[in-house]
Amino acid sequence: MKTLQIGMGWFPEQAGGLNRFYYDCTHYLPQAGVEIDGLVAGSAQVAEMTQGKIRGFADRTTSLLNRWQGVRRQTQTLLQQTTYAPVVSHFALYTLPILDLLGDRPLVMHFQGPWALEGQVEGGKSIVTQCKKWVEQRAYNRVSQFIVLSKAFQEVLHREYGIDRDRIHVIPAGVDMERFNLAISQTAAREKLGWPSDRPVMFAARRLAKRMGLENLIAAMAIVKQQHPDAMLMIAGKGAMAETLQTQIDELGLSEQVKLLGYVPDEDLLLAYRAANFSIVPTVAYEGFGLIVIESLAAGTPVLGTPVDAIPEILAPFSEDLLFASSASADLAQGILEVLDGTRSLPSAEACRAYVQENYAWPVIAQRIRGVYELAVSHANSSHTKSI
Repeated sequence: MKTLQIGMGWFPEQAGGLNRFYYDCTHYLPQAGVEIDGLVAGSAQVAEMTQGKIRGFADRTTSLLNRWQGVRRQTQTLLQQTTYAPVVSHFALYTLPILDLLGDRPLVMHFQGPWALEGQVEGGKSIVTQCKKWVEQRAYNRVSQFIVLSKAFQEVLHREYGIDRDRIHVIPAGVDMERFNLAISQTAAREKLGWPSDRPVMFAARRLAKRMGLENLIAAMAIVKQQHPDAMLMIAGKGAMAETLQTQIDELGLSEQVKLLGYVPDEDLLLAYRAANFSIVPTVAYEGFGLIVIESLAAGTPVLGTPVDAIPEILAPFSEDLLFASSASADLAQGILEVLDGTRSLPSAEACRAYVQENYAWPVIAQRIRGVYELAVSHANSSHTKSI
């Protein structure tokens, strides 16, 4: 099966859950018999890094018009050279300009979140939200089969975009278990990162945006400080709220308890998972999956998460103790304090890894994704036969 996969960006060049998922697909789907040629907004280095299998159609910093022209031009060339079935999209914005080139080829969409609605929650202008929604709807109207990461986003796709549920397939993201099986202790990981060895440390890897709930988590740390002044929260990530969050930290007198780490390279991210006592996912809205959840568990580090969208789908079957009561600061603080006081139990590192191995290992996920691709091709062939 040969597929053309349209992504957003290339993970080593641009961080983010969508780009990470696309990157992992290019590595693990071929092992399930799915060949991939890919196009992303990225530099010429992308083709060099992937032996030409993935190409950057335009630099992600150029104008939208240039990016649209780039993806359209390269898609047209590839479709003339190779027979792809199906074409697969990971981002509506770069799928819109190629819709008329697809002909009767089946189109599969990896829906990783409502782009327009996420921007609205993060404070985007109304006109921008409307434009994003229009782009999404136009692209989704052409899609034959959808893959979502959670039941929560299956409902979002059905409710907000009018997609029939029987065309939406729930397949979670996968994780490379070997990559997260670090042969290093918590103490050694902290030493490498320069983290204190004698304090309880929590870790959150999030884009610094409003819907991620980081301001609630920082406010919770002010409550935690009253009983556990030695507790520390390390926050990895970049985003528009960096200055706002730092101001909040300073005003609450938490400079010794909360650290904004900025962008953390992938190799250090692995160390950070291992170095922490537990991770925290404080999302308040639109969490389609939360890759940090299974990555942290794969590293053997428990995760406390809010009961928002996909998070309880992952954590509740494993341990109800891993869920906060809500995303409010008071409930975040209560959950953290219960762990620090020993009144809330966390699963062992071995249990965390075993849970991920059984449910989210990439070889299993890749086969399930291939099954949806085959379904899209089968439906397309059936429709073509009927039309004849």
